[in-house]
Amino acid sequence: MSKLSILKEFWDFLKVRKRFWLAPIIIVLVLLSLLIFFAQSSSIAPFIYTLF
Repeated sequence: MSKLSILKEFWDFLKVRKRFWLAPIIIVLVLLSLLIFFAQSSSIAPFIYTLF
C-alpha cells in the first residue's frame, strides 16, 4: 500500500463521514512531528528546543 493511497483513503473518509474538522488537527500533528524529528539531528536543535 503506497503512501498516496493512504492519503486518498483518508480524504475519502473525511468526505463520506463529514469530518473535515479532523484535517487541520492531523496536519498540525504531522508538522509538529516532522519538526521534532528533523530537530533531533540538526544544528538548529537548540533554537527549536527554546520554543517549547
